[in-house]
Amino acid sequence: MTYTTDQYKQYLYDVIEMIENEKDYLSDLDRKLGDGDHGVTMSIGWQAVKKKLDKELKDETDGGEINKVVAKTFLNAVGSSVGPLYATGFLRGSKILKGKSELEDQDLFDFWIAFGEGIKERGQAEVGDKTMIDSIDPLVQSLRAQKNTQSFLQAMDKALKEAERGMLSTKDMVSNKGRSSRLGNRSKGFQDPGATSAYAIMKCFQKSLSGVK
Repeated sequence: MTYTTDQYKQYLYDVIEMIENEKDYLSDLDRKLGDGDHGVTMSIGWQAVKKKLDKELKDETDGGEINKVVAKTFLNAVGSSVGPLYATGFLRGSKILKGKSELEDQDLFDFWIAFGEGIKERGQAEVGDKTMIDSIDPLVQSLRAQKNTQSFLQAMDKALKEAERGMLSTKDMVSNKGRSSRLGNRSKGFQDPGATSAYAIMKCFQKSLSGVK
């Protein structure tokens, strides 16, 4: 399978559209655990990325450059903790895709593993803390386990099921990180908004692979 950086840019547009459609739902989830602005925050970040895609990145085909601009844009646009987290993920990914306009299976494995590990290292969270890591880390671990035995397309299908399980498991967790940790046991029973948006962003990538040869 060969995935081009033009297809990757369309994936980013798909994420932008998804976030706009889901921002009220994400903010509703956050209202039960935090300050209720997760959907709005994500929208601000991704709308800033859209402006870059429309102009500065319109003719850019280097995967490394695309991800560097996305990282810096998201960091500058989003003031909350989610800005540096996603910026780190895209910066780590930029190193994998540097100088490449056509991505093979191993590039995609390496990109998503680097992306997820970057976010985990930056956030210093572990599975079970009720954060975005509860959906990201299962995906990373699944991709790592399948890297040498499966095609990326097959591996991503299985990895996303693990990510979804991780996202849903946050309903039964007590928060150990961020504003929601102040709720203690009262944080139990609600799905984490960060884990939800992270899963949706990864799910968009799977959709972007349909039709890719």
